[in-house]
Amino acid sequence: MKGVCFLVTVALMALASSLASASDPSPLQDTCVAIDEPKDAGLDKPGNTSNTVASNVTTVNVEQIKGLNTLGISMVRIDYEPYGQNPPHTHPHPRATEILTVLEGTLYVGFVTSNPENRLISKVLYKGDVFVFPTGLIHFQFNVGKTNAVAIAGLSSQNPGVITIANAVFGSDPPINADVLTRAFQLDKNVVNYLQSRF
Repeated sequence: MKGVCFLVTVALMALASSLASASDPSPLQDTCVAIDEPKDAGLDKPGNTSNTVASNVTTVNVEQIKGLNTLGISMVRIDYEPYGQNPPHTHPHPRATEILTVLEGTLYVGFVTSNPENRLISKVLYKGDVFVFPTGLIHFQFNVGKTNAVAIAGLSSQNPGVITIANAVFGSDPPINADVLTRAFQLDKNVVNYLQSRF
C-alpha cells in the first residue's frame, strides 16, 4: 500500500509540475536613452589599421549608445588593409552570434565547429555578401584582396566582448607555463617561448 501511495504522489507531482510554467519578464525597456554626442556612435569613418594585424574594429555597443541596454544588439565596422585580418576570436559576453556583410573588398572568412569535429566552415566573400558566425565559435576574417576592405557586423549582444585566441593564449599575464602550451600545441618549447615574447 505504501508503494501505491508513493507512486500516486510522484504522479501527481509530475502532473502539477508539467502544468506550472515560469519565465523571466521581458528585459525590454520602455524608453531609449539618446547618446550625448552622435559622433561617438558613428561607423562612417575608417578606423586606424596601422597595427600588427592591419585591421581595426570600431564598436557601437551599450557603452556608446545607452539605449541599447537590455536590447541584446550591437554593431561593429571592421576596416582591413590588404592582407589585414580580424584574427581568430570569440565573443564571450554572452557568446554572441554575429552576422557580417562586406561593404568593400574581398574577405576570406570562417569559423571552426566545436570538439571533436573541429570542422572549418569558410567562404570567400565579395561586396554585398553575408556570412553568419554562430554563437560561441572561434571565427576570423582575412582580406585576400589587393585593396582595402570594409565590413559591418551585427551581434546578438549589447556588449559581446572579444577574446582574441592568440593574444589570450600566448599573451596572458602572467604567462601560461610554456610546458602546458608545448604539450597543448605540440610545439617545441623554443617556439612557445618565441610566441609568448611576441605578445
